[in-house]
Formats: sequence, C-alpha cells, structure tokens
Amino acid sequence: MSIIIAPSLLAADINHLGDQVKQAVEAGADWIHVDVMDGRFVPNISFGPLVVKAVREVTSLTIDVHLMIVEPEKHLRAFANAGTNHLTVHYETCPHIHRTLQNIREMGMSPGIVINPGTPVDMLSELTHDFDSVLIMTVNPGFGGQDFIETMVDKIRRTKALLDRTGSQASIQVDGGISSETIKACYEAGATNFIAGSSIFRHEDGIAAGIKALRDAIHS
Repeated sequence: MSIIIAPSLLAADINHLGDQVKQAVEAGADWIHVDVMDGRFVPNISFGPLVVKAVREVTSLTIDVHLMIVEPEKHLRAFANAGTNHLTVHYETCPHIHRTLQNIREMGMSPGIVINPGTPVDMLSELTHDFDSVLIMTVNPGFGGQDFIETMVDKIRRTKALLDRTGSQASIQVDGGISSETIKACYEAGATNFIAGSSIFRHEDGIAAGIKALRDAIHS
C-alpha cells in the first residue's frame, strides 16, 4: 500500500484555516484529517460538519474525519453531506459497530474503525472485512501534542498480523505523537497511513518542511 500523510487540522492556525489547508495540499499532503470532538467521549470540543464543508470548498483531496463522539451513528449523514470521503468511528462508542460501518459505506463514504490504546486488537476480529482502515490511537484521544505511547508499535504489529491472517485488505492508520522520530517504527510495524498535527503545522520551518521530514524519516 502507498504511504499516506494526513495533516491534522487540530494543530492548524484556525484563524487562517483555508490558507493552512492550501499550504498542506501544495506541500504534498495526501489527505486532510479533521478531528471531531464532543466534550463527552473526550474532554475537548472541536470541529463539526461546517468545518468539513469549508475544507471541501478549498481542496479536492480526501477528507478524513475522525469522530471522537458518543452516538456517532446520529451524525453520519451530516458528515457525508459536508463532503467527507473517509469516516472513522470508535469501537468504544458503537454498541452496534457492524451496522454503523455498513451505514457509513451506504452513504458513500469509506468506513474506518478506531481503537484506543487500552482497547485490545482482538476486538476487531469479527469485523476485519467491514472496514477499509483501522486507526490505532498512539495517544489517548482528546488532545493534540501528546507524547507517543511506545507500546503501540507492537499493537500495530499485532493488528497487521490479524489483518493478514483474516485476508483483510484494510490499511492501518496511526494518530498521536507522529513525528520524524516515531513514524518509521510505525511504518516498519505495518502502518501506511499517518495522521500528524503538531509535527506538520507547527514545524519550525513550515508546513512543507514538516511533511518532507515525515516522508524522509520513513525512508531513512
């Protein structure tokens, strides 16, 4: 699978969001990642469908939306209508996760599933043909700029083994503390889709340098 770099808007300058998205696109971003938080499943409150719609107006890239909310099934249509291409929901928030993944696909989006650091990989075993990606959180969700949890590298490796064993074609995403210091270990463990916020939007030499540093680190 090809490598995907998805800048997370959680770390962008919100006062200049459109310009930040354009800079990321021009710098070679593959996807644009939007974190949606409700203040219930996670402590913070962040973006919603209107922000996704605004992003869609300035780029044709894949918009990757991560729902960190309770009862995500109530909001799928709103994000589909806003222009979302790839929508991920947490295993921990969906009592009927199989149905939710089906509904995401039926609405024309690519479904993904997210598991927190404390959620076992085995919880995915009955679902590996129902999602297009699995997002391994490498920090606890809810805040940007957290330190990478080193033990998640082995979790990525075990997730890859599960997908291979069941014949799933799903890709592995990682999110949380992804930088030029952590990305290569995740790639070697089996991840191909990298969500990064601070290491891109707050890179001392700018957005383009941040994206380049991640790509260079993978191949170093």
